[in-house]
Amino acid sequence: MADSARAHRLAKRILHIVASAIEREIKDPGLAYITITDTRVTGDLHDATVFYTVRGKNIADEPDTEAAAQALTRAKGQLRKIVGDQLSVRFTPTLTFELDTMPESSARMEELLARARKRDAELAKLRETATPAGDANPYKTDPEE
Repeated sequence: MADSARAHRLAKRILHIVASAIEREIKDPGLAYITITDTRVTGDLHDATVFYTVRGKNIADEPDTEAAAQALTRAKGQLRKIVGDQLSVRFTPTLTFELDTMPESSARMEELLARARKRDAELAKLRETATPAGDANPYKTDPEE
């Protein structure tokens, strides 16, 4: 069992190798809009999960995640060969590609935070003109004092 620091270093190295291979070495038009975001390697260094995102061809276009997944599946063997050539390990890890949903989650969280800030501003305006309910002095006082 390898230590987690070595697995982390190997994952980082695999991320750089796969990203540069997709950009420079593999000539598949399906890989043109893929960005590698993260890589995780198991503790035994035999399996690597590569996370990716897909952007659309234009800003208004929806990303074609199915075509990107198929392109990565086609290039999986070639990418593993490139990773194996550039790493100095006894066993080249198997590569598994997984769509990274973090950007969508963070966009949703930003939207919720913006709504909460807007509601807080509305409540602050209401608080400025608010008056307390009941008597001006709600505490019982002794009339003799």
